[in-house]
Amino acid sequence: MHPDLFSIGPFTLHTYGLFVATGFLAALLITVRLGKDQGIGPQQTMDMGFLIILSAIVGSRIMYVLMNISHYIKRPLDVFKVWEGGLVFSGGILCVVLTVIWYAKRHDLSFWKVADLWSPAMAVGQGIGRIGCFMAGCCYGRPSGPEWGVVFTDPHSLAPLNIPLYPTQLFSSISGFIIFFILLLIHRKRRFQGQVFLWLLMLHSTARLFIERFRGDDRGVIIGGQMSVTQLVTLLILLGAVVTLIIFKRRQGKS
Repeated sequence: MHPDLFSIGPFTLHTYGLFVATGFLAALLITVRLGKDQGIGPQQTMDMGFLIILSAIVGSRIMYVLMNISHYIKRPLDVFKVWEGGLVFSGGILCVVLTVIWYAKRHDLSFWKVADLWSPAMAVGQGIGRIGCFMAGCCYGRPSGPEWGVVFTDPHSLAPLNIPLYPTQLFSSISGFIIFFILLLIHRKRRFQGQVFLWLLMLHSTARLFIERFRGDDRGVIIGGQMSVTQLVTLLILLGAVVTLIIFKRRQGKS
């Protein structure tokens, strides 16, 4: 694909970084709009946005580094080369949750209200950001037949070159946009706080478990090679979200 858009002297505009930045900007604008409807001012949303975006990047990067620790032990400075690709959404969610818990307590807000507010943004951010993954060649799929595969030929691509691969980045992008529109519908009709966020976790986890079956990059296998680290984390998130949603629904029914 096109890992680099253009270069001017020592400056290179990386396609991955551009799409990730665009995804964060879109997420912030959407959340500002949703926040107004819930009585949360734009300035407070912007303040939250800075912390959430920063924690999402840090958490996603830490998870990716841990999954590819052998590479980063040999090249420790590569940890900071985020523009080359390498963010794991599940790691970002975990770090964002901790940040939102801290922020909500500090500002006397409901954690579930804040989590619901940012859930559609997280989905659309992934939808846009994964296009950057596709351009850079990271998060690539395993070899496929020519009818399904895409062939990377750019020498700067992170994906194996000149063989058809499943376009798992586009699978993730499409799922992100679909989840975004579903969450907007749930947001309008939600019956209790936390409903939107829990559905984000369930929908994303379900899609991720499916897409992981087609990934071709090193995922860090466990349980005798039957499951990747990402699949285990995603499965735990899915189970936790389902149990919590059932508990919330029962409480809602009693009330």
